[in-house]
Formats: sequence, C-alpha cells, structure tokens
Amino acid sequence: MKKKNKENNYAFIDSQNLNLGVKSQGWNLNFARFRQFLKDKYQVNKAYLFIGYVFDNQSLYTELQKAGCICIFKPTLEIKERGKTRVKGNVDAELVLHTMIEYKNYDKAVIVSGDGDFYCLIEYLVKQNKLCKIIVPNTRFSSLIRKYSKFIVNIQLFKKKLTK
Repeated sequence: MKKKNKENNYAFIDSQNLNLGVKSQGWNLNFARFRQFLKDKYQVNKAYLFIGYVFDNQSLYTELQKAGCICIFKPTLEIKERGKTRVKGNVDAELVLHTMIEYKNYDKAVIVSGDGDFYCLIEYLVKQNKLCKIIVPNTRFSSLIRKYSKFIVNIQLFKKKLTK
C-alpha cells in the first residue's frame, strides 16, 4: 500500500488574476471547492489569497474566509478613464513578500497566477526546490513563466469540479 504524501504546502493566490482568468473562460469559481481541491490535490494547509480591499465587498471576504482562505488585503485605488471608474488593487508585491515571510513554514509553494511579474519568485522557489505547482487560470499566461512548464497546470482542467 502506497503511503500518502504528508507535505505541508501553502498556496499564494493572486485573486484578481484567478477571478478574471476564470471569468474570461466563461465560468465562475467556487472558492470553497477550490480551497478543498488545493488541500486534496496539493496538500495545501494554508491558502493565502491576495485581494484588493473594497468596503462594499464584506460578504465576499466573509465567504472567502469561510472557505478557508487567509485574506491579505491591499488598499485599492479608483482610476477614472473615459468617464468610467475602475478599482485597482495590485497585489503582486504582497504575494511575493508573504511567500518569503512564510518560507520556513511550508515545504512547497503553490502559486496561483499566470502573471510574469512572479518570474523571479518562481525562479527562486525552483532553485530552492520549494515550488510545487503554478496554477494558471487562463489559457494565455506570461511567456516568462513558460520556462517552468513542468510545474504549470491550467485550472481549466478542473472546471467541472470547481465551477459555481
């Protein structure tokens, strides 16, 4: 009988990249199922979700926390362009920082983003044998991380399990 791997892995999730990527593919992610999926498939004991803070989204934040995500909030900016206001909360620096703050506490990291801004983080984690997977939420992702294709898995493969 094969022994089950008892790794203590952490996930670091770029919520904007995940949400927009999944929506661009025509579906909505069930975060509770996604959190359970991370635990079952990749032995993720802690899932840090990096998200821009908008006061009116309290129910979303509560839902994410009930699903088992540890929310790391970033202040947002309102940007007005051509008469429209959009909210911007870039979480890249926070994701990198927390991945390194928690470095000694996990065996391997699961990075959930297809953003090339995480290239240096991914490169470092690979060199240290601390990268488990890169879960990309879209069929198109940064060519910078293609170098690490053996770690990349597309979330679309699990759409049936993870859809709302």
